[in-house]
Formats: sequence, structure tokens, C-alpha cells
Amino acid sequence: MAAGGVLNGFYKNSQIRVRREIDVIDRNMEHCQLEICTAKMRMDQLLNRFEIRKQLEQNGSTLRPLSLTFVEEIDSAPPSRRSVASVAP
Repeated sequence: MAAGGVLNGFYKNSQIRVRREIDVIDRNMEHCQLEICTAKMRMDQLLNRFEIRKQLEQNGSTLRPLSLTFVEEIDSAPPSRRSVASVAP
């Protein structure tokens, strides 16, 4: 009976230790998810073209917007040939 009591205490302590480890891991996961959301928000801010334009103006950049006449449309369909070079003259 004494051995059963000791084993019961040992197992109970193990359960408590594992529960604490799980809580620490859960808190770490929540922190990482918050960091991911913050990083995504910051990326969206950095990729905002109006913010980029404002930042370029603040930095004194010589870059200027292009006219629509310089924009070239590219077909998004993949080319029919996969080779880069052709042997035909």
C-alpha cells in the first residue's frame, strides 16, 4: 500500500510537470502567433505603394512615377516551348 501511495504521488507530480510544460508551450505558441500577425501587418505596411511613395519622397529619391505609355503587358500564359535556346537559325 505504501508503494502504491508513493507511485501515486510520483505519477501525480509527473502529470503536474507535464501540464506546466504544456502551459509554457501554449504561451509560447500564442506569443509566436502574435509575432507572426505583427510581422504580416508590418510587411503589408512596407509593401503599401502609397507608403513607399511617401518614404521615397522623404528620403529625397530621384525616382518618379512612370507614364502608362511605358507599361508593357506580358502574357501570363506559359510559353509552348520549354527550351531556353533554339538550334534553328
